[in-house]
Amino acid sequence: MIKITDLLSTIEHVRFSGKKSDSITEIIAIKDLAGVTEKKNFLTWCSSKNSELLKKIQYGTVICDVNTDNTNLNFDSCNYIFVDNPRKKFKDVLEHFFYNEKIEYIIEKSAIIDPSAKLNENVKIGHNVVIEKNVVIGKNTQINHNSVILKNTIIGENVKIGCNCTIGGDGFGFEKNDFGNNEFIPHIGNVVISNYVEIGNNNTIDRAVLGSTTIEEFVKTDNQVHIGHGVKIGRNTLIAANATFSGSVKMGQNVWVAPSTTIINDISIGDNAFFGIGTIVLKNVEPNKIIVGNPGKELIKKNETNI
Repeated sequence: MIKITDLLSTIEHVRFSGKKSDSITEIIAIKDLAGVTEKKNFLTWCSSKNSELLKKIQYGTVICDVNTDNTNLNFDSCNYIFVDNPRKKFKDVLEHFFYNEKIEYIIEKSAIIDPSAKLNENVKIGHNVVIEKNVVIGKNTQINHNSVILKNTIIGENVKIGCNCTIGGDGFGFEKNDFGNNEFIPHIGNVVISNYVEIGNNNTIDRAVLGSTTIEEFVKTDNQVHIGHGVKIGRNTLIAANATFSGSVKMGQNVWVAPSTTIINDISIGDNAFFGIGTIVLKNVEPNKIIVGNPGKELIKKNETNI
């Protein structure tokens, strides 16, 4: 049980409306609360775009946007914590009160680690993980079960790699010989993953032919993402499930890549670009553009006028 007063002292908020003597016993998603009357001591959160849902809530405590329309609120029976960023504040509440998982830094006996690999303090290596020669892994990093980290890969600090990933494998690079048959081009580069990166389950990140495939700080990938050889992913980029990056893609910072996006090789993507679901990217994208469709085209907002 969490007291409202403890909640208010934990998260930064603009104002509070309700009963500070109330308490919270569970968390429920706002979309599951329509018509709920038998539960009263719950916590939920609401973004500004879903503010209409607040009309249907009869009880409980809601973290909501400071600019929420008061006509959607039930001040007589609900508690409202008004904040600048409801999703962020809700995350803070989860971390502080409900998420008690502690990382156990341990190297499982079934892991296979080459003697030349350098593992810094406080690393977690799961069952059946393989770490090849000359790999470097920074402190407070986790590599989960059945993942393979191939030779010369460099992984920074506070990185989390999911299960069943392959980091540093050969890319898809071939050239025809004199007889017209495909022959493999040796890949002698590596993969460099910077600090605070999180790699989902079943990801593949190929090493470069020359130089490095680079994942910069705070990049987060979903499950089943493929990153080809020589790709560079800029800082703070988010990549959703089943996205595919062909070789030598250069991506800027703070890019959003929606599920099943595919980017052809040698494409350059500017900072803050946004790709819709299933977008096929066949040409360079300038910063701050919204690209959707197959083939990918810029989405022009209705309030924008071309002069």
